[in-house]
Amino acid sequence: MDDITQTLLHYKGLVVGVWLAILLVGERLVPAVERVGGWPRVLRNVGFWILNVGLSLTIVVPLSYWATDSAIDWRPQWFAGWLPLAVDVIILDFLIYWWHRANHVVPVLWRFHEVHHLDEFLDVTSSVRFHFGEVLLSAGFRALIILALNIPLASILAFEGLVLLVAAFQHSNLSLEPGRERAVSTLLVTPSIHWVHHRAVRADTDSNYGTIFSFWDPLFGSRSPTQRTPDLAMGVEAEPDVSFIALLIRPFRYRN
Repeated sequence: MDDITQTLLHYKGLVVGVWLAILLVGERLVPAVERVGGWPRVLRNVGFWILNVGLSLTIVVPLSYWATDSAIDWRPQWFAGWLPLAVDVIILDFLIYWWHRANHVVPVLWRFHEVHHLDEFLDVTSSVRFHFGEVLLSAGFRALIILALNIPLASILAFEGLVLLVAAFQHSNLSLEPGRERAVSTLLVTPSIHWVHHRAVRADTDSNYGTIFSFWDPLFGSRSPTQRTPDLAMGVEAEPDVSFIALLIRPFRYRN
């Protein structure tokens, strides 16, 4: 991996780390709802984060780097600067909307994605709770997109950084002034939108798929009419959260 890539990764890690720290402090000082689940739940989520950081460094980033280096360079020379970066982010967010939607529709993908949804309370730590199987499948999907569209590494790192920042925000238990959140939600996915996606009612779970931009769901008919309230039950309908080890093996268990 070259020096430029290493530098970009370091800056991305620094920005995301500072943002996570701000949200972690903020949601404890001004929480939207009272915390449930305690430290066992937080430690489960942190366990997934540690595992996935290792996967990111050893598999995900090298795979993305290989894909950007192997893609056929068909982009015109004039298509350079900030414009292609913005276009790439919009295209990648459009595609991740459909990938997220597929994770709810395709049974084998849902087996892995369900681990994220089994969390019965949302806060910043929920944004890093993903099964390693989902992380690897997503990395493979992203590599195919990079190869097909000749997405440069700078765009991938910028997009991934934005996803991490927005995901931490939309999962957070931070109390927000309603008027300001409504204003932000016209463009970006906010907690008021994403918490409904985690509601333990399947009709709401299968809605609000947007990752960065909030306009994909209204555009493709997947926005839920449900409003976020402090008493929304989180998780998967009729399925309790389980231990870290049980979550790791859950996607591979036989089910009738």
